[in-house]
Amino acid sequence: MSHTAVPPRRVSPRQGGSWVVAPARAFTPDALAARLLGPPTSGGPLRWILPVLTAVLAGVLRFVRLGEPGSLVFDETYYVKDAYSLLLSGYEREWPEDADESFNAGRPEVLLGSPDYVVHPPVGKWMIALGMLAFGSDNAFGWRFSAAVVGTLSVLLLALVAQRMFGSAALGGAAGLLLAVDGHHLVESRTSLLDIFLSFWLLAAFAALLVDRDDGRRRLARRLAALAGAGHAGAPAPPSDRDLVYGPFLGLRPWRLVAGICLGLALGTKWSALPFIAVLGLLTVAWDLSARRIAGIHRWILGGVVRDGLLAFACIVPVALATYLGSWTGWFRSDDAYDRHWAEQNPSALWGWLPDSLRSLAEYHRSAYSFHRGLGSDHPYEASAWSWLVVGRPTSFFYEKPGGCAAEACSQAVTVLGNPLIWWSAALSLLVLLFAWAGRRDWRAAAVLAGVAAGYLPWFLYPERTTFYFYAVAFEPFLVLSLVYCLGLVLGSADATAHRRRRGILLVGLFLAAAVALSAYFLPIWTAEIIPYDQWRSRMWLPSWI
Repeated sequence: MSHTAVPPRRVSPRQGGSWVVAPARAFTPDALAARLLGPPTSGGPLRWILPVLTAVLAGVLRFVRLGEPGSLVFDETYYVKDAYSLLLSGYEREWPEDADESFNAGRPEVLLGSPDYVVHPPVGKWMIALGMLAFGSDNAFGWRFSAAVVGTLSVLLLALVAQRMFGSAALGGAAGLLLAVDGHHLVESRTSLLDIFLSFWLLAAFAALLVDRDDGRRRLARRLAALAGAGHAGAPAPPSDRDLVYGPFLGLRPWRLVAGICLGLALGTKWSALPFIAVLGLLTVAWDLSARRIAGIHRWILGGVVRDGLLAFACIVPVALATYLGSWTGWFRSDDAYDRHWAEQNPSALWGWLPDSLRSLAEYHRSAYSFHRGLGSDHPYEASAWSWLVVGRPTSFFYEKPGGCAAEACSQAVTVLGNPLIWWSAALSLLVLLFAWAGRRDWRAAAVLAGVAAGYLPWFLYPERTTFYFYAVAFEPFLVLSLVYCLGLVLGSADATAHRRRRGILLVGLFLAAAVALSAYFLPIWTAEIIPYDQWRSRMWLPSWI
């Protein structure tokens, strides 16, 4: 294909007027792609070095002393034991009342033979089970291994996502560093609850759609250039009016399939992923609409909806649903899992055309949804969603006063307490992003706000439900992206004066150093380190105050 500039083409519609179908500027694939994608990422080798370094730091913080405490903490009592059950049977079975003591002592074989009623899908528990399969079910390292791996990979992935979004290796490294040292994400990466797996698959889906955004714009640039050159000597036959008016069809987009699989795995971990499927699906279509508008396509809305949106739906929603159903394979293959034969015992003239297994699973889901909606029991660490962004009620996963330490009294604790500097700054940064989106129509601000909204706002629909601060880890990566967006504003643009850049680098460096120092101060109460009681009290002044 020639890389010389091609003038805009005009095509006469059936009833008068004319449509401009190509950009007025130089129309080559490279020129148009540059307009659609913006400047390339700066940083040279740092583009890989910084993400890897932040992942290494994250891995050290997450794996060192991972087996402490050596007993089930908080809701590990449900999910770790369910994971062991999945390993043996493919579905969850019941446990005797004193099962925790046996499990902690390395004797998990006390599992009963009767099926158990659980209200969360199996993907997160299967991921926990993989660590237990590799390192054993009789030790805390084995049942927390997968959480630590996923938490470390989340840091690497976020660094790469931030780098792609902001076009800066330095900002990508800042995002990875902030997530690596934050106590909220750190504690959940060292504990086998479901939320860290949910957060990972949601971030992976967003990353896949971000790659698809760039890939789709490159495709659009190439195909528009091909359309503009069609009909010339030696070129293919002239394109149809429809192609020129609505823009080209971009074909199957594999990264959207990847996003659909990731969203299905997120949904198979916790149902709170459902709003992300809707929000991220709309977001990727909005990106395509914007690309067609920038490229100069006349009917960019209709063209984007029909030629991109319908296929986007097919690549994301059915794929996510199929992935979700696939995660229940163990339940489908069993003979005595909970409610497995409900449909056979409850025939229906209206829904009898459905396979009994699907009707039984649908009833199981109806029952679980009713349970979630009615979950309103009091809990000492419950926290309203209103308080999450300001760390209003940290969650204590574990606390003990061990004997035999050097001090007169010692404490060992695991507390889900986010780094206050990171969380409070991130909460304020959301206001900046609202102005950036409303005033400048910055797609990055819109994308980050969409992620926060999908993970945060739905909880306000259930004010009577018992909720906890640690649920916020699902959208914490987007909070970090919001904060890094503002750090980028402080840093200044690449064409800023040398004085402006030096001042920005100094301020951002001081902020990151302060965040790391504060994390080091709180680290003992995040990682179950045995410390003197008075040191534990000094670190708990913030949770006690707020």
